[in-house]
Amino acid sequence: MFTLNCNKKLLLVNEPLIMGIINITPDSFYTHSRKEGVSLAVAAAQNMVADGATIIDIGGQSTRPGSTPISFQEELSRTIPVIAAIKDTIPEAVISIDTYYAVVAEAALKAGAAIVNDISGGAIDTEIIDVAAQYKAPYILMHMLGTPQNMQHNPMYNNVTAAVLDFFIEKIALLRSKGIIDIIVDPGIGFGKTPAHNFELIKNLKAFTITQCPMLLGVSRKSVITKTLGVAPDAALNGTTVLNTIGLLNGANILRVHDVKEAKEAIALLQQLDSI
Repeated sequence: MFTLNCNKKLLLVNEPLIMGIINITPDSFYTHSRKEGVSLAVAAAQNMVADGATIIDIGGQSTRPGSTPISFQEELSRTIPVIAAIKDTIPEAVISIDTYYAVVAEAALKAGAAIVNDISGGAIDTEIIDVAAQYKAPYILMHMLGTPQNMQHNPMYNNVTAAVLDFFIEKIALLRSKGIIDIIVDPGIGFGKTPAHNFELIKNLKAFTITQCPMLLGVSRKSVITKTLGVAPDAALNGTTVLNTIGLLNGANILRVHDVKEAKEAIALLQQLDSI
């Protein structure tokens, strides 16, 4: 069992949790995740919490392969009003901010977010680690090779599982030295990996339990599914559920998903299986 100190609220990770994705962007890879405007985002968050999400992940810019980065000013204008409104409307929701900008992370934490979800592991803006430490916020440490602009330009590894594990060990030591207590590891499915790399990581998820940190898995409607099955993201829910189930069996503690209800059902069925 793990515990996360989320803005003075102790979140128990004694069973798999669900993180619902809300993108305040016009260009995220999955159209239905785009919730531009406060009212749409709040309604989506309410539905996700009702369906079983514990964490709501708010992102202000697309990090799909080849995406064009936006300024921190634009990201602030997109995310902060939404975070404040969700916190006001659903006070029990735990909100994470999906950003690599330190200034956005700090503003989000002040507005009511409790978790920092940084796809870059502190590589793009090193001060984001200091922000998480200052606010005693749980930090999601994700592995990414390169940047969203170039990460899918022929990614290569001698051993992708070993490379990601080495990254975690090195970065966790750094985060601990900065005073961050609660760390969540994320192997970064789709971020600088081929489909074969992604499948290898999913198959070997148990290797990352050595970090003694809760593990997040984000496969929802990603290219590891769409390229393998030859379908669009709109048709990738079944594939998402299959890989989420495998991830749960292999030690994932948090599922980051677009479709909360289906993820909750996968967790419930596996729990019933374990109870027998």
